[in-house]
Amino acid sequence: MSELAADGIPVAVSLRVLKLSRQPYYRWRKQQVTPSELVEAYRANALFDAHRDDPEFGYRFLAGEAEAAGQRMCERTAWRICRDNRWWSVFGKKRGKNGKRPGPPVHDDLVQRDFTADDVNELWLTDITEHRTDEGKLYLNRPGSGGGSESTGG
Repeated sequence: MSELAADGIPVAVSLRVLKLSRQPYYRWRKQQVTPSELVEAYRANALFDAHRDDPEFGYRFLAGEAEAAGQRMCERTAWRICRDNRWWSVFGKKRGKNGKRPGPPVHDDLVQRDFTADDVNELWLTDITEHRTDEGKLYLNRPGSGGGSESTGG
């Protein structure tokens, strides 16, 4: 913004084009780094130093190390700063279970199931049953065409 004003473009015009309000801009220009941002930067620096020394510890231990270095904070604040900067313990971060691709099929499809409709407005229904055996569970399905003359079972 200062460069635009130095080039002769009025600040009011620049703020209007950038869709910024005048009062927050002048407040920011007067004091660009707030005291709370400065305190958080010191806390983050203390947490990062502790994390760099011992990457296997979590945010609670890091908060204790930061307090020993002179930066007191509650555990929740330490957790938030560590989360925002992605400083995780090398042991404790669990990986997500969603979004994984399914693996290869367990066995070959010997029946060669193909439940695609051959014509428009054709409906396929399947009836899946489960039977317990000595070796585990056995799943059976019986396809139907939805004509209404077949029994659906119970």
